[in-house]
Amino acid sequence: MAISFNDDPNQANIVSLRGIDQSYDGGKTEIIKGLDLLVEDKPAQGQFVVILGMSGCGKSTLLRYIAGLQKPTKGEVLLQGKPVGPDNRASMVFQQYSSLPWMTVLENVALPLQFSGLSKKSREEKAMDMIRLVGLTGHEHKFAQYPTLSGGQLQRIAIARSLLANASIILMDEPFGALDIHTRLQMQELLGKIWNEIHPTVIFVTHDIAEAVYLGDEILIMKAPPSTFVEHIQIDLPLYRNKEIKRDQKFVEMVYHVEDLMVKVADMK
Repeated sequence: MAISFNDDPNQANIVSLRGIDQSYDGGKTEIIKGLDLLVEDKPAQGQFVVILGMSGCGKSTLLRYIAGLQKPTKGEVLLQGKPVGPDNRASMVFQQYSSLPWMTVLENVALPLQFSGLSKKSREEKAMDMIRLVGLTGHEHKFAQYPTLSGGQLQRIAIARSLLANASIILMDEPFGALDIHTRLQMQELLGKIWNEIHPTVIFVTHDIAEAVYLGDEILIMKAPPSTFVEHIQIDLPLYRNKEIKRDQKFVEMVYHVEDLMVKVADMK
């Protein structure tokens, strides 16, 4: 299934995956086969694309392509119309905490600008803007380590750093999977707030169906290897949401709908 979120031929794509195959062991093990994805650049709105699928189907691998951390066996990966490479890639927020513990929050967030040619003052000013956005004001001079900071705060650092590296796109690989339920709900609210304010394109991998429906405006489901997209669900809910929508019958029905599709996909060969 070729997936395109670009219904305007004159509008640029922020992400393009074309003819993607991924195999290992000299082609004996096929993970991804014939996958296409086009995500339109919508600067004044952004998009929130959620990828679901069973473990091992290649969800994280797709993010790694866009982040420039891995190349597919076959196919083309473009970011904002140009091949992904050292000077053209998106930052990625992982499930594991990725901050450098010997550096402060401010230093961690400012890392993407270290070799930008900006003065230290300018780098720190830009970093502080992102620190304020993710709700870490007052923590900027603390070391980015647990238990000085909580798990949720460490993930806020990763989000702020990713936004500073490239505010137009954020890749997130189960970023809230290691958090307790209360912190996870807080982080969902934060991510919705960021999306509402600066309108990035978010490509988000999760195993949590309710989280996918709450955050996403498009959901893609991958089948078991050799994987490709087999379901595309448009979430028919208000574009900008708060937690109250989780009590809405339409939200509940959408969660059950996606759950039924996941069961159907699990039976596919």
